Formats: sequence, structure tokens, C-alpha cells
Amino acid sequence: MTDTTSPTRRVIIDTDAKNEADDQFAIVHALLSETLDVRGLIAAHFGTERSATSMRDSRAEIDLLLRYLDMPHVSVADGADRALPGETTPVDSPGARLILEEAHRHGEGPLQIAFLGPLTDMATALLLDPSIARTDTTVIWIGGPGYHSTEPGESTEFNLRNDVDAANIVFRSGIRIWQVPRTAYVMTSVGYAELEEKVLPCGSLGKYLVRQLQEWNSTWHPGPIEHRALGDSPAVGLMLNPHGGQFRTMPAPTFSIEGGLLPGGTHTVRVCELYDGRYLLEDFFAKLRRFATATGENA
Repeated sequence: MTDTTSPTRRVIIDTDAKNEADDQFAIVHALLSETLDVRGLIAAHFGTERSATSMRDSRAEIDLLLRYLDMPHVSVADGADRALPGETTPVDSPGARLILEEAHRHGEGPLQIAFLGPLTDMATALLLDPSIARTDTTVIWIGGPGYHSTEPGESTEFNLRNDVDAANIVFRSGIRIWQVPRTAYVMTSVGYAELEEKVLPCGSLGKYLVRQLQEWNSTWHPGPIEHRALGDSPAVGLMLNPHGGQFRTMPAPTFSIEGGLLPGGTHTVRVCELYDGRYLLEDFFAKLRRFATATGENA
């Protein structure tokens, strides 16, 4: 039996929810976790490679998930609809203002903000009010390259290249950062067979999660595939169970326009090099199954 009197952790989730097919799993996992007090979801842009209206697409996907979850009370704010034009110019938005409001809220404990896409809204908040770098706020970012040698021809990590300027602002700011780079977040794969066994039977929400993942693969993946990395889910895992991550603290880098690592300044970043995938995925499966049972939809 779950102890519903457990203390909660104050969090915000900034998500490019319609970019791929994994944000959806992370959003649902967070909202079904009773120890996370989700103060708001922020709809993030994801560049223009896949859509000219990416932030609005993310907002529509968040709203759809909240309907599946029957959670109309959850606050949703629009983030920036584009990347920063440079390192000195913010792109103001209700999402950035939500970050400022919660960062300066006193007497309610630490704030953790998970960024499942670019860091545009966090960088904007820092440009609008640099003092939030000194608040008890932790940025958890799914993004950036690994810190070891890269393969020849390796492309720039997607969340980074959608706003390199924003990443540099955040990494130079001195705010507390936990980074889950590409080398770590790809280690959260699930296969179609597992999804069909553990997610598909979980009512209309489970069916949607599996269907949209398979549809994304068939639309965007060039070759045969029967799996997907739930690469955004480690951010939720770190909120729920930070001891499930293997960390290394190192000097915070900056990033070249091509997405490479450059020497940083005096600040540090905690790099999560691996997360406990067994705990992460099984916790999600169990909470989704519990939700479907509670709503009378479990097959």
C-alpha cells in the first residue's frame, strides 16, 4: 500500500512533448508519482526540423496527456516558441515566468526543473533574473554529448543543437546542474514486445503511449526497428531516486556551435553517466498499471 502522506518534492517539467515519443512516458511517470509535486508543465519548442509550430505541438500533446490522465488541475505554461537569438537576448514566455516564480518561492523546499528538450526557457529565466542561480534550484537536463571520445561523424546531440546559446548561458550561470548526456540517456530502451505486454493492456492511456511510439518510429526511423529508448525518463528517475544514478562531478563545459565540448569556467556539473534502468522502467510500468486498475481500464 502506498503511503499517500509521504512528503513531496517540488518540481517543474519543461518538455518538447511532441518531438519524439519518449517525453510522453516521462510526463505520465512524473504525474503518477505521489512524491512529486508537479508545479507546472512547460511546453518547449524543438526547432524547425520536424515542425514549424513545435512549441504549439508540444502544448497540444501535453493537453492530450492530461485528458487521458483526467488531470485538468495541472498547470501548463507555454515556453519560448524558438531558440534564443543570442546569448544576451531572452525569449520571454509564461514558462520562463513560472520558473522565476517557483525559484523565488520561499519556505516550500528545493525546486527541481527537468528539461527534456532545449534549455531555452531556463536560459531566458536566468537572463531576466540572474539571481535565481543562487536559489535552491536544480536543473536536470537530458541533453548534450558524452564526455568521452565521440565517433567520427557523430551528429550534434539534438536537445543541444536546438539552442546552443541557451546551454552556454545555463552552464556558465553557476546554477546547480545535473546533466544526463546522450551516452547515458540512450541506455533506457524498451522493445515492442515489452511495451505490448506491460503498457498496451493499461487502458486507453497505455494504448496511446504504445501506438504513438510505434507510429513515430515508422514515420521517422529509416530502418527496421522494434524498440525505442525512453531517453527522457531518467530525469524523472533522478527526481524520484537520485541514488539510482552514477554521477561524476566535473568542470562545467561550454559548447561550440557544432555541439562540441569546450573548456568551461569555475563552475561544476554533476554528470549522470548511468541510471538504474530496472528501477526506472519497472516503477513506471507498476504506476501505469495501478492507474489503469483504479480507473477500471486494466485489461
